[in-house]
Amino acid sequence: MIYKIRAILDVEKDVIRDILIDSSHNLEDLHKIIAKAFGFNGQEMASFYLSDSDWNQGEEIPLFDMSDAGESFSMQSHILNNTLQNIGDKLIYVYDFMSMWTFYIELSDNTSKESLTAPKVAFAFGDAPEEAPEKTFEAELFLEDEEEFENQDIFDNIDDYDF
Repeated sequence: MIYKIRAILDVEKDVIRDILIDSSHNLEDLHKIIAKAFGFNGQEMASFYLSDSDWNQGEEIPLFDMSDAGESFSMQSHILNNTLQNIGDKLIYVYDFMSMWTFYIELSDNTSKESLTAPKVAFAFGDAPEEAPEKTFEAELFLEDEEEFENQDIFDNIDDYDF
């Protein structure tokens, strides 16, 4: 089965690529074609994240197995037809953790009519900017309000520890 996957770069102006790829390929293959399609060399660390329909970031699928025993999963062990099973299934893709290029990935169509020997870009709109946009990360407070947080003695004095 051939998948049509839409990749949208999270930048101010629209930058979109539609990629055709055989569903038997793995996420590492998808990573390589996305990087190439957007003009990156593909040599930086990257991860896919499972996502729900509202684009909430879920479990990480790293480029390489990061476990000590080599028993965890990676992009290479995730086959597309097991990861993206239904039209509309979504992933978040982050390329180059120093720049944090972020992409929204969605399975937009599939067909069994075509034959495809290698992944290819079927549609391209817009150009990636020279630099990734600044990202701001804000954590939610676990306590009811900021004043309550400030009045809590939840941290030990580091001077009490003998290193």
